[in-house]
Amino acid sequence: MSALETPDDRLQQAMKRVLLALLPGLLALFWLYGWGVLINLMLCVGTALIVEVGVARLRQQQLQPTLSDGSAVVSATLLAVALPAYCPWWLTVTAIASGLLFGKHLYGGIGKNPFNPAMLGFALIMVMFPQPMTHWPAHGLDLLAAVQQVFNPAQAPDAWVQATALDSLRINKSLTMDELFAGNSAFGRFGGRGVEWINLAFLAGGVFLLQRRVIAWHAPVGMLASLFVVSLLCWNGSGSDSHGSPLFHLLSGATMLGAFFIITEPVSGAKSALARLLFGVGVGLLTYLIRTWGGYPDGVAFAVLLMNLCVPALERFAATRQAQVTP
Repeated sequence: MSALETPDDRLQQAMKRVLLALLPGLLALFWLYGWGVLINLMLCVGTALIVEVGVARLRQQQLQPTLSDGSAVVSATLLAVALPAYCPWWLTVTAIASGLLFGKHLYGGIGKNPFNPAMLGFALIMVMFPQPMTHWPAHGLDLLAAVQQVFNPAQAPDAWVQATALDSLRINKSLTMDELFAGNSAFGRFGGRGVEWINLAFLAGGVFLLQRRVIAWHAPVGMLASLFVVSLLCWNGSGSDSHGSPLFHLLSGATMLGAFFIITEPVSGAKSALARLLFGVGVGLLTYLIRTWGGYPDGVAFAVLLMNLCVPALERFAATRQAQVTP
């Protein structure tokens, strides 16, 4: 690190590396779902930049530092990959605009937000419009059909959307896990069909961030370890009442995206090492509880927001523990 580097320079560099680390996951999503992923991304990034410019104008701030830090683009990209591909354009625009306005600028801008903006936007849309948020495509569309689907959802082909593996498992009452994996097209080899590779791609990006020391290991390890342990303890084999194996939970939904790109957000997450570890453990436990007994198929977004509320308590606990062990 250069002695001449400013905090803004370090922030910009970190945001560039986060975007680079997201690239494998974006490519995997494009491979699985096609052009809808890129349309989501363009809508999210474009709307995020418009919101940033509008807020800067209202606050009479200079545009250059507001836009150059890259935080809005990162939040937009995270939200774009979390939203279902080919969701209606207004849903994507509403999600990122509400996430930035209510999760970031309402509290004074970057560095002051208590909640993760991308996950707040996702959760708000999930609560307000649950039906389109469950419409995940079974396969990709060509560019023209993708544009028509996003801007004119009435053109959706028959039997094109399907429940995810997590949603299918949550509502399952009679089929064994073996039957689900053999007969349900949403299931792949270990987790969701194709989603296994997406999670592995985000894992690769997360390892890159760890290697470059953009993020610390505490929160990701805490989340993945707690999710693994609780799913192992609650796993009862392949019966019809099974909640899924540890490997299924690690390779389904937004697990790796959450572990390496969402809970490591430096502002709304914990700061000290012990608090970060506990933060990750809490997110992992809540994710499993929501997936298994909650009303939503995944749970990462709600788990992160709930743990955001606990950050002050975690920091106080970590400080107390540090004081006790310090001679």
